[in-house]
Amino acid sequence: MPSPSESRPSEARSRLLTTAIRLFYAEGIHAVGIDRIVAEAQVTRATLYRHFPGKEDLVLAYLSEVDRAMRGQADEAVAAGLSAADTTRALSRSIVQMIRSPGFRGCAFLNAAAEYPDAQSPVHKAVLAHRRWFLETVTELLATIQKAGAEPAARHFVMMRDGAMAAGCLFDPELICETFLRGVDRLLQVYAATDHSGPVGA
Repeated sequence: MPSPSESRPSEARSRLLTTAIRLFYAEGIHAVGIDRIVAEAQVTRATLYRHFPGKEDLVLAYLSEVDRAMRGQADEAVAAGLSAADTTRALSRSIVQMIRSPGFRGCAFLNAAAEYPDAQSPVHKAVLAHRRWFLETVTELLATIQKAGAEPAARHFVMMRDGAMAAGCLFDPELICETFLRGVDRLLQVYAATDHSGPVGA
């Protein structure tokens, strides 16, 4: 059994990852070099490479942390024990909180996908894995309202979420958030009232 000191992440690794998360999100992944991260984290290059063999490993750790935070938000919404519709609304409100947060500049995963378009890139694959999880989570939620049409409705939700995340850093975030929440309410109303023999309506 590892000792407490062995089981805790090292302080240097935590500083490196915290610094990378802040810089990658604020300025872009390709725009931030290893030297900048090392300097701001106040560690040596040797320390960085001991924890992260290359920049790509640090990028993957960054995305893993963002993924973990978003999964936590979803778990929190589900754990509240609300109806599926209200759980979806709670998840929507957590998205709105992100858009309203200081320094918001869009979806970390969509930003990363734009910088790593190669489908074979581990970073691109990490983005796709996160998005599969998110779509499956929303699909499972909606399927408890009614199973037929759950995935198309979930895709509709994800598209609205993507639009809100993209527009939220370009235009008035309050207007974008209001529009998104109204769209989610409308989607849920239409979904619950439709027999889903055709596509989900707007």
